[in-house]
Amino acid sequence: MQAKIETDNIDEIVDLLKKSDLPRSDFVKLMDTFQDPYLVLISCILSLRTNDKTTYPATLRMLKLGKTPADFAKCDVKTLENAIYPVGFYSNKAKQIIELSKIIIEKLNGKIPDTIDELIKFNGVGRKTANLVMSRGFNKPAICVDVHVHRIFNRIGYVKTKTPEETEFALRKKLPVKHWIDINTLLVTHGQNICKPQSPKCNNCPINQYCKKLI
Repeated sequence: MQAKIETDNIDEIVDLLKKSDLPRSDFVKLMDTFQDPYLVLISCILSLRTNDKTTYPATLRMLKLGKTPADFAKCDVKTLENAIYPVGFYSNKAKQIIELSKIIIEKLNGKIPDTIDELIKFNGVGRKTANLVMSRGFNKPAICVDVHVHRIFNRIGYVKTKTPEETEFALRKKLPVKHWIDINTLLVTHGQNICKPQSPKCNNCPINQYCKKLI
C-alpha cells in the first residue's frame, strides 16, 4: 500500500531519520556542540556558500583568534581573512564578522539578539542564519531552512514551495514545534549522505516509503 503524505506521518519520518544514524560532517558536529549564540552566528556566516569540508577547518582557525564579540571587535581584518581563507567571499565575511562584533559590543552591551527580527538587522544575516542562532544558540524553537531542508521536504511532498523562505513559513504552519530544532541537522545529514540533489540514493533511503518522488 502506498504511503500517504500527511502531517501525522512526520513523527514516523523524523523517527526513521534519527534511527538511520548517518555520519554527520565535522562541521555539523562542531555546530551541534556550541552552546553560545555568538559562535553559532559567526560560524554560520562562514558556512554560507561554502561546503562543510572547507568551512570546518576555517572555523577551527577562526576560533583560535577568539570566541567572543570583544575578541573579534578588535581583530585585524587581514588576520581574520588569512584564518578563514578559502571560504567563499572570505574578505567580505571577515569584515562582516568584525563589524557585527563591534555593534554587539558598542550598541548591544555584548548581548546577542534573541529574536529573528533583530538578528536579520545585522548586515548579511538572513533568515536561515537567524533561525539557526535561535535554535542552536538559544535552544528556542526555530526552523533553519537551507538547501537540504528545502529540497527534501519538497521532494517527499511534505510542502510545495519555490524558495527556502517559502519553505520556512510553510513548515511553521505544518511541522510540529517539537521537531523544529532538530530538523535542520537531520535533513542536512540526510541530504549530504542520501537525498542528494543529483542521483539520490533512493534504494538506501530510510524514508523512501513516504517520498512523493517514488510513489
